Amino acid sequence: MKKSIRNLAVVAGGASAAFALAISPASAVPSTVWTVSPNPASITAVNSGNVVLTVNGIAMTCTKSNGAGSGASTTGNPATVGTITSMAFGAAGAPCTSVLGPVTAVPVTPWTIVAQDYTAATGVTKGYVGNVDANVSVGACNFRVTGKATGTYTNSTGALAVNSLAGDLTVVSSSGCGSAVPVGAKPTFKGTYLFKTSTGIPTIVGSNP
Repeated sequence: MKKSIRNLAVVAGGASAAFALAISPASAVPSTVWTVSPNPASITAVNSGNVVLTVNGIAMTCTKSNGAGSGASTTGNPATVGTITSMAFGAAGAPCTSVLGPVTAVPVTPWTIVAQDYTAATGVTKGYVGNVDANVSVGACNFRVTGKATGTYTNSTGALAVNSLAGDLTVVSSSGCGSAVPVGAKPTFKGTYLFKTSTGIPTIVGSNP
């Protein structure tokens, strides 16, 4: 009986190994080829609607925001398809505001645009803005936010819609803010930016080799 059990175990183990080898290539996630057009692309962006950073229920709103960067085709998943080299929040005569007073946000760039999933039927790429880093001041309150911000990019409109999830961003340092903005707080960031190049709207298309 013991010999039979041992033989059964060997057969079962061999069958399991063969099954694993058979399904591994099919279950592996292939790298994704990301085609950015034009390639490379020199991109400018302006906000469409308000841009809002919210910390512990305190909304910090900017009616004006803009940025610039570049995009390029690449391979991988996730993959960096763009770089934000400059970013501005607020403008002369249109400062960012909150219930605590005027807000000054100074981004530390570069930030990245990371692609993870593409839907051909809609022309929408899902991913996130990575390497987010910004120093924010509201009166005597100064804090630093780092992390990423989940978002989507739509080819037909050139809209990068950022709508970060809870936990994407973290307050890593805070001074003069008390309990309003403590270290470890998880802000959210929401805003839509319209991308343009010198020839029109840039596109991002993902495909599997």
